[in-house]
Amino acid sequence: MLDPLLKHAENLDRYTELRSHANHQARLVMRKGVLIENTRVEKRGVSARCHRGGAFGFASRVGGDDATIEAVVAEASANAELVRYGGEDAGSLPEAVAGRGEFDYRTGRTRATAADRMAVVAEIDDYVTRTYPGLLNADIVLSNLAIEKALVTSEGAATSSYVPRSNVVLQLAVQGNDGVVDLHQVYGGFGDFEERFDRVDWMFEAVDRLHEELREKADGTYCEAGTHDVILDSDLAGILAHEAIGHTCEADLVLGGSVAGDNLGRQVASEKFTLVDHAGRGPDGNASIAIHVDDEGTPCRDVTIIEDGVLKGFLHNKETARAFGVAPTGNARAYTFSDEPLVRMRNTAIRPGADRLADMIASIEHGYYLKRSSNGQADSTSEFMFGVTQGYEIRNGVLGRAIRDTTISGVAFDMLKTITHVSDDLTWSRGGMCGKKQLIPVGMGGPAIKCRINLGGR
Repeated sequence: MLDPLLKHAENLDRYTELRSHANHQARLVMRKGVLIENTRVEKRGVSARCHRGGAFGFASRVGGDDATIEAVVAEASANAELVRYGGEDAGSLPEAVAGRGEFDYRTGRTRATAADRMAVVAEIDDYVTRTYPGLLNADIVLSNLAIEKALVTSEGAATSSYVPRSNVVLQLAVQGNDGVVDLHQVYGGFGDFEERFDRVDWMFEAVDRLHEELREKADGTYCEAGTHDVILDSDLAGILAHEAIGHTCEADLVLGGSVAGDNLGRQVASEKFTLVDHAGRGPDGNASIAIHVDDEGTPCRDVTIIEDGVLKGFLHNKETARAFGVAPTGNARAYTFSDEPLVRMRNTAIRPGADRLADMIASIEHGYYLKRSSNGQADSTSEFMFGVTQGYEIRNGVLGRAIRDTTISGVAFDMLKTITHVSDDLTWSRGGMCGKKQLIPVGMGGPAIKCRINLGGR
């Protein structure tokens, strides 16, 4: 994808970004042996963004031939002039190193056919149906997304990437003593389908574990409403960190009045808590996305958001970096060719601590171990509410009965100060997506944390 853009790079006038972008998506859904969805979608096109006198102009078109590229650059330049007409000149963007390089993570294996994908879903479904005939429902969703980009800029950036992710989502439902009870899990992660699901027998054990956890939930109890000592497992802690903390530290939202703006340099969390937004594939190379150069051509670097409890920094694109008088961090990202780059998180993770999970559980006399979440929300004050779909009582330092669905809520910058333990492992989510104005894949991860939090009751 890069070569067709390179011959246009020398003609880019003043500040201009030129991007070729294709999203390749495939999705299969089987419900109790019946195929109810089989789709394949490709969104492909080019876009340009120009900066003129303090204003951006953006344009995009389907296609990618020379005439389309020339037209989209001209339109973006004209749009920038139109936006700035009569307005105040906010000045030029900060100088930045131009990102270069090709980052291609596509498989080298023979590509699977649609029939191959369907066979995988059918094999999993057959195992579920034969092994657990008493299920009320079983949904199996195979989702493949590969984002392919090339970018050149007037500043000299020239980069391309192919970043795939493949997941199977399994959702099971059984009859509880007071209604239907369900539970879901995501399997797979970074990589093309051919790498992740060349064989699926490993999933049978995963299905067995999910079914066992579902039966425990069906026989489970409800939480006692109120504030409790809890352990948030890595999945839940990672999502909470992303939604309630990470978003408040995206510099465009800071400029919009987020609570983080008044707390830079202040203690906002326990000294045991450090949060980093990572470039590449994270510190251990296992995050579910890879990003090395952002969609403005800036090389990505790690950003320490909170270090030892102190709020240290924000996530920037070039425009917010100019406003704050700092260097851009490589956090400008766009989901499709027709989207403008926004300040977005990449691989956001809590840094592991030194505590063992077993010891953390043993330290709680009366509380809960919370493992999985559903939907939730957080706002620029860091106030949050999330659904919890799986967890267990902790009584006298021992895991007890499973719990039914509940909620957690609070103010993140208050809750973080109650953290007393951080486990010594790092686990990444397999299929994280973020919906800030435009959907985009993100990496979320971390260890388990012990804190105090408010839980809903029945």
